[in-house]
Amino acid sequence: MSPLDAAFLELEDAEPEVSMAIASIAVFAGPVPGSDEFAAHLAGRLPLIPRYRQKVRRVPLDLGPPVWVDDPHFVLEHHLVRVALPAPGGDAQLCALMGRVMATRLDRDRPLWRYWIVEGLAGDRWALISQVHHCMVDGVSGTDLYRDVLDPGPVPRPPAPPAAAPEREPSRAELMLLGARGLLALPVSAVRGAGALLARPREGGQRLAALVRGGTALLGSLRAGAPSSLTGSRHRPRHYAVARGRVADVRAIRHRHGGTFNDVVLAAVTAGFRALLLARGEEPTPDLVRTLVPVSVRARGDEGERGNQVSLLLPRLPVHVADPRERLARTVAELESCKAAHEAEAGALLTELARLEPYPLVARGVRWASRSDQRAVVTVTTDVPGPRETLYGLGRELLEIIPYVPIGSTAQIGVSIMSYRDGLAIGLTGDESVEDLDVLARGIESELALLSGDHA
Repeated sequence: MSPLDAAFLELEDAEPEVSMAIASIAVFAGPVPGSDEFAAHLAGRLPLIPRYRQKVRRVPLDLGPPVWVDDPHFVLEHHLVRVALPAPGGDAQLCALMGRVMATRLDRDRPLWRYWIVEGLAGDRWALISQVHHCMVDGVSGTDLYRDVLDPGPVPRPPAPPAAAPEREPSRAELMLLGARGLLALPVSAVRGAGALLARPREGGQRLAALVRGGTALLGSLRAGAPSSLTGSRHRPRHYAVARGRVADVRAIRHRHGGTFNDVVLAAVTAGFRALLLARGEEPTPDLVRTLVPVSVRARGDEGERGNQVSLLLPRLPVHVADPRERLARTVAELESCKAAHEAEAGALLTELARLEPYPLVARGVRWASRSDQRAVVTVTTDVPGPRETLYGLGRELLEIIPYVPIGSTAQIGVSIMSYRDGLAIGLTGDESVEDLDVLARGIESELALLSGDHA
């Protein structure tokens, strides 16, 4: 397991009120499939997802990062749950269920995923909640799982060839030996890495300059901002809400006013936070809302790789700006400033360097950071492009994908954005104390409608 993947386990271990699973809700048209029918379908796709049959084992004494091992006692039915929504089966009931589901931690003694088959949705629909631990996938690789489990047409593909028999689970002594070998190999890996940079001094100098400049920018971003109701202690229960938009509207906005697709959506999120603060009687100020924006660093050809391959940006959301067009312009400028400072490159290089450090130091650093009173980053905002083509589950059309992002540290709200076909769904995660997520959701929707209108 990479240090970045392992960090999500360390964060969960350090904070008992946190579950570091990511998730999404896939809403389908048509009748809900039977439990046996769905289990048989999924069994035919499991060979495409080897991690779904593996569990995590920690290396004793943290001599190395946790490892994936085959689960010799894997039972598919242990990972499938069937639930029914109460009437009327709308967004309110589905969001309430999502909050309860994501407050539960995945069982570390089993593979770290669970599917919830949801019946009782209004309008002859059903849903599938996919709950997967963040140590297994990031937003991009998690979305790719849909292409393995679902089909590109209404006729299901044939089952995948059966997987090989599970390997024997390693003993505690074998895991310690594996970790010790990894520690002994670190100096060799460090020398090889240094040699590769020395062989290309210009590239090495550029990377070092990016690390220094970007690292300085990231450290400067971690200064605590003004206190607000957006940070504080958390409890396990979760609130959840959904905002929606259209891909065509976002594209029209960026063509009319400038910026990227992500810039436009982040500006709408900024408007939502401004509306939330005003509704709470708080004055939005320039340094009040800094968000962590994950950035994919997958190289071309790595699209099918599992695990986390992300860096980050730490922009300030201009919640103090009242005019929508100026707010969008300030959002664009803020993100350009973060990119110019090489924040994402520095984050990626620090992740690479973590591979060359003894894992006991990495693990302790993550745990210390998670327990510190960190109030500089008050929210996380993920934006993942979903499939543009229509997908099907057991012959039923997939109508919508609604994402979920976990929250940790002192952040009380998380924002996850995903497109599917021409739809845009924005999932909002809130701590138990955040009972006004709908204000944030409606503020996002209102901003998109306002900027896409002719009068904007």
